Amino acid sequence: MPAASEVALPRTWRPAGVRFAVIGFGVMLLVVCVACWFGFDESVRERFSWLQRITVLAMGAGLATCGWALARARVTADAESLTVVNGFRTRRLEWAEVVAVHLPAGAPWATLDLADGTEISAMALQGSDGRGARDGVRELRALIDRQPSDDS
Repeated sequence: MPAASEVALPRTWRPAGVRFAVIGFGVMLLVVCVACWFGFDESVRERFSWLQRITVLAMGAGLATCGWALARARVTADAESLTVVNGFRTRRLEWAEVVAVHLPAGAPWATLDLADGTEISAMALQGSDGRGARDGVRELRALIDRQPSDDS
């Protein structure tokens, strides 16, 4: 386990696999849709009403928004706090509020145990990222374990 002194602050963890998938599949879907549209005859394109065209664009924008929400997940540790961004929600936690971090085998992402007995997801540490996620959890655990000694 890395010592907390080895983790340089500020430190940000982000999901690698999710970001690659969102960008990769998003670009591929865009290329296929554009190629299909321009592959249609002019007579076929004319049969699409403006409402249908706007609906397709709105669906694309909705998918892009969901992808952006997934890809922006992050956990940032600095000297004063831990900031967790999951989708469109950002939570800033004082170090005293964070008790532990866990990433059980088979779990989709890590969870943070809070001092008030609740827990929150840390989607930046994705189980599918394998060793990178496990290393991130170890680093974060070392930072959490270090905090009580700072108050002494």
